[in-house]
Amino acid sequence: MKHMSEALLLIVAGYLVGSMPFGYWLVRLRHGEDIRRHGSGNIGATNVWRNFGALSGVPIALLDVVKGFVPAVLGMVLVGPLVGVLAGAAAMLGHWRPLFLRLHKGGKMVATCGGAVIGLAPLVALVGVGVWIALFLATRYASIASMTAAVALPVCAILLGQPLSVVIFVSASALGVIVLHRPNISRLLAGKEHRFHLWRRWRRGGSGRKRRPSVSSPQARTR
Repeated sequence: MKHMSEALLLIVAGYLVGSMPFGYWLVRLRHGEDIRRHGSGNIGATNVWRNFGALSGVPIALLDVVKGFVPAVLGMVLVGPLVGVLAGAAAMLGHWRPLFLRLHKGGKMVATCGGAVIGLAPLVALVGVGVWIALFLATRYASIASMTAAVALPVCAILLGQPLSVVIFVSASALGVIVLHRPNISRLLAGKEHRFHLWRRWRRGGSGRKRRPSVSSPQARTR
């Protein structure tokens, strides 16, 4: 009974940590803007970086990784691998539908998934990060890099003999990442997906008001 109570507490805590919309909060604090009204309307690091530069995007990427890593590690160390998996999954769910944004659209779970996998299976995560970096540098499409890395996770987990709970977790995570990237897939097939220009985005800063129209405009919806 004690372990069950601890497990439930850790899973709920994982969801609450995952629900912290760092992308929304930081852009509000630094730029006085609502990130959901820019670009894709996503609160994740890629959309923040595209619209407000690396000085905003990089911290968000790190924070989103941490909020997947911490619940997964605590669940695994304090109770066991299964609870680590469930706490990591809860953090991903919170990132997708943040309680602190009234369950409205959050992020696509890529960085938070990466953080959870780092905590649960570091070698698997290392392969996923390597795949992401290689595809991103080769294509400049964050969506292609994210989906390919997600698919690589269950394959790598099986080859490395990871526990069944981890294999199921990364397989479900890969499916979730792909489903949330459906608009990107449509734009890729139509040749309209936005290519990420790393150096230009690194140098750009400011509020983003002049660089990108509101998400409600037709131009923004095609990106």
